[in-house]
Amino acid sequence: MLSITRRFGGLTYGNAILMLALTALFFGGNTVAGRLAVGEVSPMVVVFLRWVIVAGILMPSLWIRIRAEWPVMRPYFPRMILMAVFGYVGFNTLFYIAATRTTAVNLGIIQGSIPIFVLIGSVIAFSTGVRVLQILGILLTLAGVTLVASQGNLDTLLALAVNPGDGVMLIACVLYSGYTLALRNRPQVSGLAFFAVLSAISAVTSVPGLVFELASGTAQWPTVKGWMVVLYISLFPSCLAQIFFMRGVELIGPARAGVFINLVPIFAAILAVSILGEPFKWHHGLALTLVLGGIWLSERKASSLQDRPAAGKANQGMDL
Repeated sequence: MLSITRRFGGLTYGNAILMLALTALFFGGNTVAGRLAVGEVSPMVVVFLRWVIVAGILMPSLWIRIRAEWPVMRPYFPRMILMAVFGYVGFNTLFYIAATRTTAVNLGIIQGSIPIFVLIGSVIAFSTGVRVLQILGILLTLAGVTLVASQGNLDTLLALAVNPGDGVMLIACVLYSGYTLALRNRPQVSGLAFFAVLSAISAVTSVPGLVFELASGTAQWPTVKGWMVVLYISLFPSCLAQIFFMRGVELIGPARAGVFINLVPIFAAILAVSILGEPFKWHHGLALTLVLGGIWLSERKASSLQDRPAAGKANQGMDL
């Protein structure tokens, strides 16, 4: 039985495509959860509670491991603070702010720029080689994201207008791309211990946003439905998705892993149909085909020479 369990774990936790696909699924579910949260709990309260819950679950259960591995993490602590602030608190906070100032079409298109920022950052920071197929894959997935965001309507795209919310969302994408790249050189400790510390940092660094919301009189603590939404967000997008995403980066590197972010709006559309009852139209199916085709192209055998050795190095002693 133990051997079967280990083999199953190797086939799942060792499968980068599965890990990253589940990450995108949970992030897509977060979009639906965000819609369900409207009127049930305010944005900064969600950001604060999600990390308090995650830290409350992980820190006590992993305290012994964290203490044992703390000497390795200590030199990286300033970098870990930046990763938590940018990747966890900053991205979500800016996303909520942008959502109040721009359209969903704009948000969907801009969010699709994350893989481009990751790829550019990989080239600049790590001299990562870029293949033609990888570039084509990114362009194909971006086409799928754009198709979903525009609802298959060219006039919608042509009528887009720049507003402050677009700039805020663009900054959010840059922050999350920086977090993705930073995962490549994180301390060589167990992933769960590392993530537990990041979640605790995120809980603390989300307090200023909560205080601002309380001071402005816009804070709303969760209703019963709001608590259900908060619990989903805390357990799936905030906890499991982050762990799975880190694992995906470890296995195939940040540039290739970033492509899977484009699956998020696809899963969001599918979940919106099944949970919120929104119609599934032709452009959803075409976009899904484009995104999956783009990921297939980027996952062809000839991966960049710089990505694989780094991913292999990150795997040493990184079991969760």
